Amino acid sequence: MWALFMIKNAKKQRPVNLDLSTIRFPVTAIASILHRVSGVITFVAVGILLWLLGQSLSSPEGFLVAHAIMSGLLAKFILWGILTALAYHVVVGIRHMLMDTGLLDETLIAGKRSAMISFVLTFVLSLLAGVLVW
Repeated sequence: MWALFMIKNAKKQRPVNLDLSTIRFPVTAIASILHRVSGVITFVAVGILLWLLGQSLSSPEGFLVAHAIMSGLLAKFILWGILTALAYHVVVGIRHMLMDTGLLDETLIAGKRSAMISFVLTFVLSLLAGVLVW
């Protein structure tokens, strides 16, 4: 009985902040969230790219269809986004592996620094992907 009373009081004392615009995430949290998002984008993109590959290898007409799809501006922009998401996922994945093996310190300062370096590397790789696509 006493436990139920404590649970009811604990629920009433919790702070509730439903205004998401007031929450400020640290750069390490943003890097982690974007790593998950880029993983989902990469997972979905694999299906699309495999379909496109199958279309291009099915017949000469299928290749022309795939070529027509990929020659559009929207398709190039989507491909650039996929390559950027993949680059980010790989860069931050390597960052996580370095932290897991102990080669990179797991302090707040090292985490912030490595997250910022990951963003810069991804930006450079994104520019290179844009040159490759266009």
